[in-house]
Amino acid sequence: MKKITLFTLLTLLLCTSCVTKKKFMIAETGRLAALSSRDSVQGLLTDCRNTGERMSAQIKKLLQDTTQMGNSIRNYQTMLNANMTEQEKLNALLSQKVNQLNEREHTINELQQMINTQNEKVKQLLNSVKDALLGFSTDELTVREKDGKVYVAMSDKLLFQSGSARLDKRGEEALGKLAEVLNKQTDIDVFIEGHTDNKPINTVQFKDNWDLSVIRATSVVRILIKNYHVNPLQIQPSGRGEYMPVDDNETAEGRSKNRRTEIIMAPKLDKLFQMLQSSEEGN
Repeated sequence: MKKITLFTLLTLLLCTSCVTKKKFMIAETGRLAALSSRDSVQGLLTDCRNTGERMSAQIKKLLQDTTQMGNSIRNYQTMLNANMTEQEKLNALLSQKVNQLNEREHTINELQQMINTQNEKVKQLLNSVKDALLGFSTDELTVREKDGKVYVAMSDKLLFQSGSARLDKRGEEALGKLAEVLNKQTDIDVFIEGHTDNKPINTVQFKDNWDLSVIRATSVVRILIKNYHVNPLQIQPSGRGEYMPVDDNETAEGRSKNRRTEIIMAPKLDKLFQMLQSSEEGN
């Protein structure tokens, strides 16, 4: 009986010892796991903190870059706006120049048309004068066109006696033929110029060649106005004396050519001058 009781007590002690050790191992394992978990969490927290700091630094740098980029964009926008303003100015200036060019081309076309019209008038006038004076020889008169004007050069032997300002009948006949043309050409100006050779003259009537050339020119004007009713507002007399020779005064033939009265006819240029003046003022 004592042996059984002792065996039973030993068995209970063994069992109690085994249970206590097992619990101890479990508890110890849990404690170690907790310590390991705490260390892991601490490491994670440290990693997170380091990562956060790096991200903050990166964000700060990104903000700086963004600010710098924003400033650059605003500068580019300012430059773009300035360039657009310059472009608008250039476009406006170009448009103005194009309009001026169009106006100038229009003016040039009008002027060219007027010049063509003037040239056509001169051509018609030249033909009309040639036809009217067809019965006179080249020794008596010549007809030519120069610089947009028609020149009729009448020799002194056709119009006047030597040293005189009185017209001969043959000369009056030539002026009558010419007057028929002038009376149909109301839009032309007529210039009567007296010319002499270089031989001096000094008479009771004429002090010098100036006097002779002027009085001969006015004599032609009087005949055209009084006898043939040419408009006096169309005619302008002048004396050139010996200073516009057409030939050499050293020969008799040359002096004969220089003693002449020139009747110069030109279409009125009032409109052309007005347009030219307007064009110059526009510039």
